[in-house]
Amino acid sequence: MNDAEPRPPVAAVRPYRVKSPFGERIDPYYWLRDDERSNPEVLAYLREENAFRERSMAQAKPLEDALYDEIYGRLKQDDSTVPYRKNGYWYSTRFEPGKEHPIFVRRKGSLDAPEEILLDANLHAVGHAYYRVGALEISPDSKWLAFCEDTTGRRQFTLRFKNLAAQEILPVAIPDVETDLAWANDNKTLLYVEKDPETLLGMFVRQHVLGEDPKHDALIFEQTDKRFYTGVSKSKSDAFIFLHMESTLSSEWRYARADDPQLRFEIFLPEEADHEYDIEHLGQEFIVRSNWQARNFRLCRAPIGPSDRAAWVDLMAHRDDTYIEEFDVFDEFLAVSVRTGGLHKICIHPLNGAAEFFIASDEAAYTTSISVNLELDSAVLRYAYSSLTTPTTLYDYDTRTATQVLLKRDPVLGSFDPKHYATEFMFVPARDGAQIPVSLVYRLGFERNGTAPLLQYGYGAYGLSMDPSFSSARLSLLDRGFVYAIAHVRGGQEMGRAWYDLGRKLHKKNSFNDFLDVTRALVERGYAARNKVFAMGGSAGGLLMGAIANMDAGDYRGIVAQVPFVDVVTTMLDETIPLTTNEYDEWGDPKDREYYDYMLSYSPYDNVGRRAYPAMFVTTGLWDSQVQYYEPVKWVAKLRALKTGQERLLLHVEMEAGHGGKSGRFQRYREIAMEYAFVLDELRRVDEPQQ
Repeated sequence: MNDAEPRPPVAAVRPYRVKSPFGERIDPYYWLRDDERSNPEVLAYLREENAFRERSMAQAKPLEDALYDEIYGRLKQDDSTVPYRKNGYWYSTRFEPGKEHPIFVRRKGSLDAPEEILLDANLHAVGHAYYRVGALEISPDSKWLAFCEDTTGRRQFTLRFKNLAAQEILPVAIPDVETDLAWANDNKTLLYVEKDPETLLGMFVRQHVLGEDPKHDALIFEQTDKRFYTGVSKSKSDAFIFLHMESTLSSEWRYARADDPQLRFEIFLPEEADHEYDIEHLGQEFIVRSNWQARNFRLCRAPIGPSDRAAWVDLMAHRDDTYIEEFDVFDEFLAVSVRTGGLHKICIHPLNGAAEFFIASDEAAYTTSISVNLELDSAVLRYAYSSLTTPTTLYDYDTRTATQVLLKRDPVLGSFDPKHYATEFMFVPARDGAQIPVSLVYRLGFERNGTAPLLQYGYGAYGLSMDPSFSSARLSLLDRGFVYAIAHVRGGQEMGRAWYDLGRKLHKKNSFNDFLDVTRALVERGYAARNKVFAMGGSAGGLLMGAIANMDAGDYRGIVAQVPFVDVVTTMLDETIPLTTNEYDEWGDPKDREYYDYMLSYSPYDNVGRRAYPAMFVTTGLWDSQVQYYEPVKWVAKLRALKTGQERLLLHVEMEAGHGGKSGRFQRYREIAMEYAFVLDELRRVDEPQQ
């Protein structure tokens, strides 16, 4: 290290024995875990890490500020959403110049009617370093608003109620709830899900009646199986309330008529291993999305009542090349969101027997999604379209005439012109022969001559697909000559359910190998210079970053690991850690020797070694409920103690935020600017090596 370089904090080594059925492991930095977030020594260490990051990035601070100004300057200050209609009201959300939080509004009867403010989140955020509205549900008579707010970033929401006629918020505040809410049709009864305060799992479905003390809220259902997430929702028809339980690989739905004073729930189909399904009400039937004898799912009609699968009638049969992800119901058709050929598309399935069809696109890499469609009797589907070069665009598509109306394209201020950028979609062979989809974008003028810098992004877990969508912030890299690539590695569902299954549990290492193989292929094909490649991923994608850093760090100049899940075995052994028990179907249960050994073989924290690592920028949030802050903190401490070489290792801790970072509309771009400044500063060091 150069004497002029700031010196990093050194975490004390305090050996702690982590027990398992297969012996003990020594964790030298376990003491950095503080569940209460109040230990003075731990908090002081986190502040030291932040101070070290600031000193190390001091030279790049002007660049960081310039990047933030660029990103901020592309945003329309007084933006608003396209209104949608429900029960005679038009609902929308708008922003005011310079304010961080949304204002939720509605107009009665027509878009020309006077505006009524439902909730101004800017007013509620006063006095809170973090504030987010997690849910808003209007009663069927449109007179009451139920909403959830989070003031820590830990997703422990508080349920509140507002009398919209009197514009008065009730003093009732119900803490530690999920954001799932469902009004009964009596306009005074609301179902909500209460969290377990330790595991943060939604375990208790309760019924609150307006005007009554929440202490007496009746318990409707208690979840005893900690593998399951529990939620409530209402059918699009408003005729039913659903109670649904979802694990990674199985489901159970219950239903009650929303006008039943006793809300008597019946089981649609009991939970069974490896059967996932969900239901929606349409006319005299339920529409069922199910993977029963259909790996990529199918859509069926089913009679209302406890289900017998023998009575199901296929609407869309299973297809090997098409994964059915979700659907929406209308009187005349179904809108079906599918994944096929590595892309996210919308299929229109008419209910009159006519042939189904896709909404078309002329771009190589793009994504579509079903937007807000609250009325059953419409022939028009509202959907969103985006690509790596096209900002999110909202359309109304008329299914009778196959015509569409552009409602809004997210504004990008300044000199942005989509014609100045190009996108590609390709397949890259993995080492085992699998074909990995890759989405790319770059500014026109790029030449495939092996000189450009590359930022490659990946995730690869939970069946979540990383779609090729637009980012105005990303323009700051593209305009500086970067190629941006998304490696759609196994563990997502871009290529169907098999793609997910081949990237989880005992196949998890496929995700890591796929990412590395994409990097090498892009370099070999001339999309990037070998010494100018950067990798980025967050949460389970942060696990991906930690794994590739241990496996073959020489492929990367720098790695950005956002809120990374890196201490896999210790976390999965501890059922007191929030959400752990829901994860066994994803990673495996470490109480089983086969899974224990496999997880241990790739866990980034356990495999840190005395080797050279690339420059790394790691982020976490003190109040993170998804990946506890101490995982990335311990990982950085261990890397500091063991890594060789002089490459920078920086940790940024958001002291007043959780998994998603800061809550404000503009605040979150501060962290993006910080990450981009790190990448660009490392790129500068390629050409100006430190002495």
